[in-house]
Amino acid sequence: MNYVPFGATGQQVSEMCLGTMMFGDRCDQAESDRILATAMEHGVNFIDTAAMYVNGGTETILGNILKGRRDKLFIVTKVNSIDPDVIRTSIDESLKRMQIDAVDLYLLHWPKAGMNPTAMMAALNEVVKAGKARFVGCCNFPAWLLAHFNAIAAPNNWPRLVCNQIPYNPIERGVEVEVLPLAVADNIAITVYRPLIFGILAGKYQPGAPIPEDSRGNTDARIPRWLEKYGEGITRFNQFAADRQLHPAQLAVAWLRYSPAVTTPIIGVSSARQLEASFPGFEVNLSDAEYAEVTGMFDTAVKEEAGGAFAGLRRD
Repeated sequence: MNYVPFGATGQQVSEMCLGTMMFGDRCDQAESDRILATAMEHGVNFIDTAAMYVNGGTETILGNILKGRRDKLFIVTKVNSIDPDVIRTSIDESLKRMQIDAVDLYLLHWPKAGMNPTAMMAALNEVVKAGKARFVGCCNFPAWLLAHFNAIAAPNNWPRLVCNQIPYNPIERGVEVEVLPLAVADNIAITVYRPLIFGILAGKYQPGAPIPEDSRGNTDARIPRWLEKYGEGITRFNQFAADRQLHPAQLAVAWLRYSPAVTTPIIGVSSARQLEASFPGFEVNLSDAEYAEVTGMFDTAVKEEAGGAFAGLRRD
């Protein structure tokens, strides 16, 4: 496992971040324990969770399986509220469930209408000053909003947002316009969820074939829509992987790792077996030509009338 700098924090984290959203949902505590053990055996030291996962159930499971492991891990959790008071209290609830004294990173889960950025940053500052989190960050923030929050932090000498967690893959590429260039310019860590876009880039669904009955594709309208819209590209993607003796999921991870703006893909699984299959993707390094070919399979680059291209962050 490779280790990479986590933005401007001075911390080193594993290039794979273990996502725990399935803990307590698609897998029980025993399997969650096996997943965490497998990840750590392969050198993973970075785990991601959130207060809203299984209504706190995921953090509760982590509290039961982190014993004897906490000091070896960089732990991230999130608060799903813009209310400054909830930002202050949610961290206490998370720490109690996980049976730890502090997290390494505390994230605002979603931006929402009606936010008071100054009050929110003040609340995050209190969390850090109280020793309950070492660093703070955000998820799903547009570039302007992240810059705005950090502009508030600077004159107040408050901790800045050091991370933005976003969805990114060859189909969802809007972040290439502003979010990724800002991250590189300001040394913001980028952690990526949805790297396999619900299994579409993992061979779980085949364009033109029936949606598996027990899959998310039967309840999430985006999946059949994407399969129809990008079916030709998905077929080419799968064949490109097969020609190189790769699983499609490994190719999807390798595509993300090519970007200098991406710190870590988040890999969420429901079994240790699935996790084992994910590791080879972190050993695959695409050439410039291979990256360009894969990216070109999907007509998903955001077209702008103005603005420049950023080498290595977007292709056009």
